[in-house]
Amino acid sequence: MAACVFARAVRATSGILRPVNILVSSACQNYAKNVCLNSVLSTGHFGLIHTPVVSSAPRLVTSARNPTCGYTATILNSVAPLLPNVLTVPVRTLTYCSARKGKRKTVKAVIHRFLRLHSGLWLRRRSGYKKKLWKKTAARKKRLREIVFCNKTQSKLLDKMTTSFWKRRNWYADDPYQKYHSRTNLKV
Repeated sequence: MAACVFARAVRATSGILRPVNILVSSACQNYAKNVCLNSVLSTGHFGLIHTPVVSSAPRLVTSARNPTCGYTATILNSVAPLLPNVLTVPVRTLTYCSARKGKRKTVKAVIHRFLRLHSGLWLRRRSGYKKKLWKKTAARKKRLREIVFCNKTQSKLLDKMTTSFWKRRNWYADDPYQKYHSRTNLKV
């Protein structure tokens, strides 16, 4: 019953989705069929199902497709190229091989935002320490001004994003972090 209602709604909106069909190439539809075919071959279901929703005239086709992978996967796969900003995952913009010398490059945002101690620990400011201070209490602003250590996972990632130049020992006059550069409480 729910499938019939859904099919009627799809037919009603096919006029709206027709321009989307022009934008989305058949390659995307083939991709959706291959994804469903792979899932069918792994589970062993075979059935009679409508073609993708984006087509202007729905028709019945005998294919080896999983019923659970029918309309939902087709809609998502056909609309995904139109929404690139929603579906992108954050990445670290690390250059593995530069064009000029073929060497790794340091991510400059890491250098500006973090401080590396010689022991391998990284220091950072708390997030939001400069934002909307007018509505934060004095105690909260004091907590946000603190400088904290990054955890092990973050430190490993930051080490990968910097070159050996930034991992060398630096000697500064009146360095406030001098006593933190070498860790003496490490258990071996």
